[in-house]
Amino acid sequence: MKADPKADAAAPAAGSKKKLMIMLVAAVLVLGGGAGAGWFFLQGGDAEASEEAKPKKKKKKEKSDVKAEYVPVDAFTVNLQPEDGDQYLQVQFTLQVAGPEQVLLVKDNMAKVRSRVLLLLSGKKASEINTVAGKQQLAAEIKAVVQQPFEEDGDEQDIADVLFTSFIIQ
Repeated sequence: MKADPKADAAAPAAGSKKKLMIMLVAAVLVLGGGAGAGWFFLQGGDAEASEEAKPKKKKKKEKSDVKAEYVPVDAFTVNLQPEDGDQYLQVQFTLQVAGPEQVLLVKDNMAKVRSRVLLLLSGKKASEINTVAGKQQLAAEIKAVVQQPFEEDGDEQDIADVLFTSFIIQ
């Protein structure tokens, strides 16, 4: 009997697919191994690279030696500029300052801080400050007025941020 020609043709095709699959898997493994080795060395896998990386980390810490401090400011209640009848704002915030010296300076001059902020807030309309963008703008304005020197020809205060802890418009 003669062998089926269709069966003979199918056998070599199946063998070549297996060879192709094995070559693809081998190529992926080789490329993956090379990429893994490269990543390891880029991440400081050798001793020299890791020693060079350590001083860089120390330099970053030296720049940020000053720990952030926080100064809570008592709540304000102010009348807003009229738009649709009488409205008022009740707001409370905390100042983020750079170091204990700045905490002491702000606390010693809290009357000036409160006066400046009160004048700023009482000039606002509810529509200006009731959105997220409006609150962010207000925080920037508070930061600017508090940073102004407390004494004539003095240095500006180092205010890093204004953090609202309560914000109510009625």
